[in-house]
Amino acid sequence: MSLEALDTIATAEEKARQIRAAAQAEAKRSVEKAEEAVKAAVAAADGKAEAEVKDLIRKADEKAKEDAGVLASNTRNRQAAMKARADRKMEQVVDKIVERIVNG
Repeated sequence: MSLEALDTIATAEEKARQIRAAAQAEAKRSVEKAEEAVKAAVAAADGKAEAEVKDLIRKADEKAKEDAGVLASNTRNRQAAMKARADRKMEQVVDKIVERIVNG
């Protein structure tokens, strides 16, 4: 082989090494960019999930307050109805006692 051919081969090999090194560096940069994108996506998903959980908790609290208000109102209504029945029964019992005492 001639010296010129050896020089050409050495130059080609050096160029191939440079191309391979550049490709490896580009691949490394691509992997780093992808990792950063994944980290950003995970952080965004975490933030979104946290906001959704807070919203669900807020809605659940509001619903619980509404339900408690309805339950309290129903309980007051039943209590008033029971008191009215008790008052009527008391009047009936008092009338019977008085009748027994008078007719006794």
